[in-house]
Amino acid sequence: MLPTIAWQDDAVVMVDQRKLPTREVYVTCQTPQDVARAIKTMVVRGAPVIGVAAAMGLALGLQRSPAAGTKQLTTEFLRHCDLLAATRPTAVNLFWAIDRMKTVFSRRVLAGAGVDDLRRLMRDEAQAIHDEDVASCREIGRLGGALVPQDAGILTHCNAGSLATAGYGTALGVIRGAVEQGRTVRVFADETRPVLQGARLTAWELVRDGIDTTVIADNMAAVLMRDKRINFVVVGADRIAANGDVANKIGTYTVAVLARQHGVPFYVAAPRSTIDLATSDGSGIPIEERSRREVTHVGATQIAPDQAKVYNPAFDVTPHALVSGIITERGVCRAPYSTSLAALFDRVPEQAVAR
Repeated sequence: MLPTIAWQDDAVVMVDQRKLPTREVYVTCQTPQDVARAIKTMVVRGAPVIGVAAAMGLALGLQRSPAAGTKQLTTEFLRHCDLLAATRPTAVNLFWAIDRMKTVFSRRVLAGAGVDDLRRLMRDEAQAIHDEDVASCREIGRLGGALVPQDAGILTHCNAGSLATAGYGTALGVIRGAVEQGRTVRVFADETRPVLQGARLTAWELVRDGIDTTVIADNMAAVLMRDKRINFVVVGADRIAANGDVANKIGTYTVAVLARQHGVPFYVAAPRSTIDLATSDGSGIPIEERSRREVTHVGATQIAPDQAKVYNPAFDVTPHALVSGIITERGVCRAPYSTSLAALFDRVPEQAVAR
């Protein structure tokens, strides 16, 4: 399993995903500002691991702070919370992790913890978030793997693997789980324009695992579904609204529409930290818009004229009606999602979630 992110020698070390698949390079972050820059520039990407990175960035800020008292340390900590929260707006795991770190920090301060204790306790909390994410992904893989047909042609979009999490992956965790359960799988990884996370990252991960993987252009999925070569779709998510609408990498909505047209089940795999019950439906999910250069260039090569306008939303929202199920570490949620998702948080009787 690829070590996507780790705490080492009072620094945060992460694989630079911009360099893959041709170079495996690691970036060492010494400050919260370094972590924020890594998130914003997509050194690290994927909703779950962005949350882990933010938590480690906050712990790093406490570790590096020269503050001698809790008042000054608190001021710095809250400033770093704001810094990290401003990096990417769509991935709700970012805000979930920051809120969790804030809550633990506040409780410890109120309990009278000193500066050294706060540094140690918050470092332990960040590591706990990391370890819990790996455990959640493995459980998602176990539950989701059981849904995969015995002889499966699987389409996945973008990258929701070890690289997008603290380890094992969500959508790729389902694929790994299916393989571990003895199923025969052939994976079609669409390239995922404009940043090519499918071609660069998903294919790289799966090839390393020895899983049969074919890279396809984004516009090939319909033909493969028509020809019965794809019979299962699984993707990750950056935010899931209370009604089951799913924000994920741009192009996911297209895949869901094609899957519905061809009678192919379309599953979303994500931990509970990706579910945002405070957002009633997909219209309330903020969609990040990124640089025009991601569209006008492939690497250093320009492919569009300077005079052309560019629209580059990083995500789209798939309506819940197109989703066959949402695979979480607590169970597989089915429609009506307003009931089954709430059950994950003990808001309604838990029988609403399929086990």
